[in-house]
Amino acid sequence: MDYNRLAERLFPHITDSPEQIEQQYPKRDLPEGAKVTRMGPSPTGFMHLGNLYGALVDERLAHQSGGVFYLRIEDTDKKREVEGGVKTIIEAFSSFGLQFDEGATLDGERGVYGPYRQSQRAALYQCFVKSLVERGLAYPCFCTEDELSAAHAAQEANKENFGYYGKYAVWRDRTMEEIENELQKGTPYVIRFRSEGSIENKVKHEDLVKGKMEVTENDQDIVILKSDGIPTYHFAHVVDDHLMGTTVVVRGEEWLATLPVHLQLFRAMGWKAPKYAHTAQLMKIDPETGGKRKLSKRKDPELALDFYYREGYPVPAVMEYLMTLLNSNFEEWRRANPDVPMNDFPFSTKKMSGSGALFDIEKLKDVSKNVISRMSADTVYDYIAQWSADNDADFHQLLVRNPSFSKAYLAIGRGGKKPRKDLALWSDAKPYMDFMFDELFQPDYTLPEHVSAEDAKGILTAYAAQFDENDTPDGFFEKMKSIADQFGFASDTKVYKANPEAYKGAVGDISMVIRIAVAGRQNAPDLQTVMSILGRDRVLDRLNKCAAAL
Repeated sequence: MDYNRLAERLFPHITDSPEQIEQQYPKRDLPEGAKVTRMGPSPTGFMHLGNLYGALVDERLAHQSGGVFYLRIEDTDKKREVEGGVKTIIEAFSSFGLQFDEGATLDGERGVYGPYRQSQRAALYQCFVKSLVERGLAYPCFCTEDELSAAHAAQEANKENFGYYGKYAVWRDRTMEEIENELQKGTPYVIRFRSEGSIENKVKHEDLVKGKMEVTENDQDIVILKSDGIPTYHFAHVVDDHLMGTTVVVRGEEWLATLPVHLQLFRAMGWKAPKYAHTAQLMKIDPETGGKRKLSKRKDPELALDFYYREGYPVPAVMEYLMTLLNSNFEEWRRANPDVPMNDFPFSTKKMSGSGALFDIEKLKDVSKNVISRMSADTVYDYIAQWSADNDADFHQLLVRNPSFSKAYLAIGRGGKKPRKDLALWSDAKPYMDFMFDELFQPDYTLPEHVSAEDAKGILTAYAAQFDENDTPDGFFEKMKSIADQFGFASDTKVYKANPEAYKGAVGDISMVIRIAVAGRQNAPDLQTVMSILGRDRVLDRLNKCAAAL
């Protein structure tokens, strides 16, 4: 077989040599140990948690080492591509704070290693496929779908491995005359890689997550160029990762089955393969069976990335929770460094689990409470304002009507060693602070069991007469004790506990009556601070309305 003649017949339009292509992609000038990682999603319109999970590994490996994190759009499968898919990808990663150093952008691309959209690199891939044909490592295959299906059926009947190999690789050693006849007829064809591998052989490999392993050598003559001249993912990513200088490929463990193919292609091209990090699949406990299973697009809304913004999960909380899944020592580090930025954590693939990572939405909420509790009131206000603008317009208008008022309430109990942890989601903000707005105030005047309606009216009247919005907590408590004595309640809780039959109740019941009148509920932040924020007129109005309603 004259392979040079075959290559020229198949690719007459390709005039550049592989060497000329290589010169267009010089080696990156980076510090020793710097890693180059890429995110390579397909524009299918659905961005899921697994994308973010892997991208966080990519971003940390690159930026922690002083390297490069880039975005490559893998759009070779036009059947699955949806309109606006690229925009969805870019906006999703941007909303979670993952910034690419180069790659595809909303209005084009940034960087010198492009094009960063695989659909724009067809001639480049064909150049390298042509070189494989010239070396006898690739060939055209004219099999029809019916012929391939028949071969599959025969393999099934004979209990053989499925695929295009051995005697089933019927176009592997055809003559130039046979190939020429099909080309002249215009018969569609693909280009297959000529594998010299055997399933009897093992290939040693060290994965950054899975560790040392042996994988079965590939014996399949896989398709590397489809009939439309566009490469398959297998070949495209090998070429791109080489030319773009990728040093680490992060992907889900479901890709392990294709690892032998990719390692084989790198060797055939004479290129050094990048390191691979195969991440564990995201799992959850199925509420119906109690067993573990993969997160499902159909069953689990939390798989979709837009779920988190819609529900009001803070971006920093989602990222911190993912880090707890990625590195087993992150939680211990966070406890020791509560106020340090997450990116200061020394992320390592060695601390990643090789088995399934168990996603727990309740654990995410716990992490979220901690993350929000460490934020300033201004930051919390900004987040809630942004979220409510998109998800609750009426509440948004009340929140931003008087920013100082809203921030003052959000500041209650914030800071210190034991900050309040009332909020897990931004959607929790409305029920947490609704009583502060007269438009949302719907009081529940259910009294403590020890307090009669008659006593409650007297307590409210007595407190209204001596209310001072500038009271200190101690001053407020002294008034509670005085009113307790006046109405037959113990002003000292210890005294009440020692002889409960002698009193109607304790001083806590008095303050609870005030709390119910002012906040319309039994649970609310520091009451004296709340009343100071509400102001004298509104507090007195609420005291009077409660007394009238009892």
